[in-house]
Amino acid sequence: MSKRYVLSEYVELAMSQALYDKLEDNTFSGRIPSCPGVLSFARTLKGCEEELRSTLEDWVLVGLKLRHRLPVIGNIDLNKEPAREPVDSL
Repeated sequence: MSKRYVLSEYVELAMSQALYDKLEDNTFSGRIPSCPGVLSFARTLKGCEEELRSTLEDWVLVGLKLRHRLPVIGNIDLNKEPAREPVDSL
């Protein structure tokens, strides 16, 4: 049985939606349409992908900390309040 990490799965699903463009100066830009403001620019496609992932991870963490409404991606809704078990049930 493998462990499931919701944040990792969310990032992977969001990255699967990434769109990349080659710019006139032969550099690359990347964006995730469902995540406003998540953009990256780099000299290589690989570098652009790495920068986009880093930007996305920071965007999600800041969004969670500031309680911004994050998009539901692949049925993962990070906006739900976490379920908490009573201490005496442990």
